Amino acid sequence: MATSNKKNERAPGYIWEWEGKDRAGKVIRGEMRAETEAVAKTQLRRQGITVVKVKRRRGFGRRITEKDITLFTRQLSTMMRAGVPLLQAFDIAAKGHGNPAVTRMLLEVRADVEAGSSLAEAFSKRPVYFDKLFVNIIAAGETGGVLDSLLDKLATYKEKVMAVKGKIKSAMIYPTAIIATAFIITAVIMIYVIPAFKELFSSFGADLPAPTLVVIWLSDLFVNYWWLIFGGLIGGIVAIVTLFKRSPALREKMDALILRLPVLGDIVRKATIARWARTLSTLFTAGVPLVEALDSVGGASGNQVYAEATKQVQSDVSAGSSLSFSMQRTDLFPNMVLQMTSIGEESGSLDSMLDKVADFYEEEVDNAVAALSSLLEPLIMIILGVLIGGLVIAMYMPIFKMGQVVG
Repeated sequence: MATSNKKNERAPGYIWEWEGKDRAGKVIRGEMRAETEAVAKTQLRRQGITVVKVKRRRGFGRRITEKDITLFTRQLSTMMRAGVPLLQAFDIAAKGHGNPAVTRMLLEVRADVEAGSSLAEAFSKRPVYFDKLFVNIIAAGETGGVLDSLLDKLATYKEKVMAVKGKIKSAMIYPTAIIATAFIITAVIMIYVIPAFKELFSSFGADLPAPTLVVIWLSDLFVNYWWLIFGGLIGGIVAIVTLFKRSPALREKMDALILRLPVLGDIVRKATIARWARTLSTLFTAGVPLVEALDSVGGASGNQVYAEATKQVQSDVSAGSSLSFSMQRTDLFPNMVLQMTSIGEESGSLDSMLDKVADFYEEEVDNAVAALSSLLEPLIMIILGVLIGGLVIAMYMPIFKMGQVVG
């Protein structure tokens, strides 16, 4: 079975389509993410695959998103529960999708299943789209003969995780858009409006107020170095995003910093705990052993600090410690989460308790995002008022002064 040892967290590199033969001489195909063709071939050889060809995927079509995979999971779950045969369900889902890339990928998975691969094996060949958690649940469903039931749980899990992510993104989009708009408006005023006032003031022959001189100096800076300011800003953002993707150490530092931020840090922490609990509950319900389940939980939490802590929890549980005690040692989980986990372990209902924890913190995220939105709106209006109003007052102060002199 050809799988990638790397987890799918939008890792850097390109997507490579490959064809090869396994140890039994069977022709197999799949996709993987790697920096270069040589790296892709090396990874395949390590898995015992004789490489026939490797080709980098090109094209400008719409990429396959998490939303596409979530929609497909829900469609497959609904059709399986309705008694639609698996191969026919893939045909329906593939042909009915609006994204050609999804259609092609699903038809390739269908072909693998039709050729004799299990559904989990077919998904595992495409770790770019189906992570270890997804594959583990599908494998558990096939083994236990409850694929339709676990597909429903998997679809619900992905929908709830997407909902939490969406709420945090929506809370950030509004202030980000306002700040970006304010910066552009300020730049336009500095480059085009202030120079006109500067020419007018040059004919006054009098000393200008200090605020006006500061604004004129900033305007000259924008006029002379606008390309450097905008280029540096865009280049800095691109550089930070690139480093963030490529450096786990930087991601951990940034995630730790975000968790310490007032208001926003609390929201991110609650959302992370909700995803952590929901992921572990879903895997545990699917019958995945606890130690193996924890292997997928950290990456699914979406926060590098919790991902590293989960590795320690996994190590402690492997050594014989209880889950609640191992979680307590990380000093990252609130007391309520620890108590609920402990009760779940003692009563044999860990999956149910973790589901309740996830439900509670998802509701907390909803309330916190609503409170943050109501707080940000007046705050942003005040900041914009001070910024734009300050510029206007600074430029009209000389005119007021002239009016007083003439009067």
